[in-house]
Amino acid sequence: MRVLIVGCGYVGLPLGAELVGLGHEVYGARRTAGSEAAQAAAGIKPLLADISRPQDLVKLPAPFDWVVNTVSSSKGGVAEYRQVYLDGTRNLIEWLSAAPPKRFVFTSSTSVYGQTDGSTIKETSPAEPASETSRILVETEKVLLGAVAECKFPAVILRVAGIYGPDRGHLFQQYLRNEARIPGKGERFINMIHRDDLVGILIAALRSGRPGEIYNAVDDEPVAQIHFFRWLSETLGKWMPPQAPDAEYGQRKRGLTNKRVSNRKLKMELGYQFKYPTFRQGYTAEITRMERAGLLDTKLEPR
Repeated sequence: MRVLIVGCGYVGLPLGAELVGLGHEVYGARRTAGSEAAQAAAGIKPLLADISRPQDLVKLPAPFDWVVNTVSSSKGGVAEYRQVYLDGTRNLIEWLSAAPPKRFVFTSSTSVYGQTDGSTIKETSPAEPASETSRILVETEKVLLGAVAECKFPAVILRVAGIYGPDRGHLFQQYLRNEARIPGKGERFINMIHRDDLVGILIAALRSGRPGEIYNAVDDEPVAQIHFFRWLSETLGKWMPPQAPDAEYGQRKRGLTNKRVSNRKLKMELGYQFKYPTFRQGYTAEITRMERAGLLDTKLEPR
């Protein structure tokens, strides 16, 4: 297959390397220069293109059999989200309409689920987020589903949980820096996916995802923050983080969701088998990697 990966970064680069290893011809498009050597080393043909600029897309060497949009918003603001996700997706659909791919996979986010009651979430659960950036992702999904209905555009949507892996994992990094705080009683659930599993899921979606379908890309075990930190504490021999002050917790709580996202549909329909079914296996691998590289400092901070 001729494959185009849009946003060839933390997820796209190892995805491209895996696809090259499987014998595919892979192109990686990024907005900014600087990663050409890393892409070339992985066997990926580097391209420079900003999907929010239609004039950039027409220069790309179409057609492609598979297209993956793993683009991310570097600044994270509302205007940037709208430009990168919504406008960028519309531009991709328009550009690809002349020679549609066999499959188009878009990485959305589980942040589209705004539930705060700790309930179990499946793909048919309401996607009514409070945050404006997450509402833009919902709008982007609707544009893709509209294209599926109107012109049989072969879009598959993955709602991706919090990605962790080598050098990535927000709460883990905070814990290592002794900056983590436990909000309230620590009962809020967090939903995660290891980067290597996301790569595997993307390949499964390219091979057998059904156009117009949405799949939650998340591991087997949503975990309450208190249990996550307790496992880290016992594994690394460090103190548990202190509780967040009530004022700080109250301020943050307004923007937080609390939900347990299910991957049942993903496993049933795509038949994906996880390398890291829970955070325990994934973070054990990351801790081992860091130890071997001499990157792990587990000295107890003074209390």
